[in-house]
Amino acid sequence: MATDELVKTTTGIAAHGAARLPSVEIDSFNIEMKDEDGFLGDRASKGAFREILERWRKPLRKTGEDPFGKEPSENISKKVLDEMLVGDDTEASAVVHSAIEDFAQELAYVTRRFLKTKAWAKTERIVVGGGFRDSRLGELAIARTGIILKAEDFKIDLVPIRAHPDEAGLIGTLHLAPSWIFEAHDSILAVDIGGTNIRCGLVETSWKKAKDLSKAKVVKSELWRHADDEPTREGAVKRLTKMLKGLITEAGKDGFKLAPFIGIACPGVINADGSIEKGAQNLPGNWESSKFNLPASLIEGIPEIGEHDTAILMHNDGVVQGLSEVPFMQDVDRWGVLTIGTGLGNARFTNRRKEGNGKEGNGKDRESTENGKKKGKNDKE
Repeated sequence: MATDELVKTTTGIAAHGAARLPSVEIDSFNIEMKDEDGFLGDRASKGAFREILERWRKPLRKTGEDPFGKEPSENISKKVLDEMLVGDDTEASAVVHSAIEDFAQELAYVTRRFLKTKAWAKTERIVVGGGFRDSRLGELAIARTGIILKAEDFKIDLVPIRAHPDEAGLIGTLHLAPSWIFEAHDSILAVDIGGTNIRCGLVETSWKKAKDLSKAKVVKSELWRHADDEPTREGAVKRLTKMLKGLITEAGKDGFKLAPFIGIACPGVINADGSIEKGAQNLPGNWESSKFNLPASLIEGIPEIGEHDTAILMHNDGVVQGLSEVPFMQDVDRWGVLTIGTGLGNARFTNRRKEGNGKEGNGKDRESTENGKKKGKNDKE
């Protein structure tokens, strides 16, 4: 099947991984930068925080005073660490605070490097998502990073993503969909694929309450921890298809007007035909094979939803998680997302403005910042 035919067959609307979406232009995503120590993202990942925590525990362990005992740092849950932050054991609290500070310094370093790239120039706000954000220690690390950057005169806001990280990747798929969907339907199917889990959800648009989709919510979801089952690639697609069919049945029973649209968030660089160029190495089987196409495979299993042909649109998971913030980013022109998980996902957006509405951003001078840094009176263009 030719590329253009495959695109039309599996989306009916636009190319997968598109740079232009209804609400935003995607200036960049999935940038992989390196320094002398390797990939930058590895310095601000979930694993990086655990390594930092381990470093702070080592001197205490030598004297037999490690407040965490013999538990490996990678096995200590975020909940336990959050409790340590406010608990009575001041030494344990101090260890966690020290790890947060070091991690914030690393995240600030990585963020500076992004802001100095051409693609991230003039970024006004950065949303931080991913599983690490879903904790008090994550929120403190994000806040501390923001303070570090402001102290260095970077005019940038760093804020935690609003939606729960488990739901942001589902809600964000709404912003992949064409606007006609919201006129006649009140919900869509969404898929968020990760290296450990695959999550499917029924997302209610709440479009009649808020046409900017700010009231959208996940009303049903199903999680499969595929890393535990170690399925084949074909087995994973079969299980995903079954999960989606189950949600279609439930949506019908509950009276939802389900759109014939499936939005997918997936790791890696997504080609226009729905194939994955790179970045899918943690998924079950070889998803980067030229012989594999997830949207096409799902179309075979779910050719119709209701009485209409199924349309599918797939994009990078970091991009989609960021898209959940679109309604809340209308006071800035350029913004980005960093997702802290197994790696560091990233995307930069520029809001699209409808011509003739008299709006040009939020009244701010579009040229007032360069690379996210404040301009002084003597700075030259």
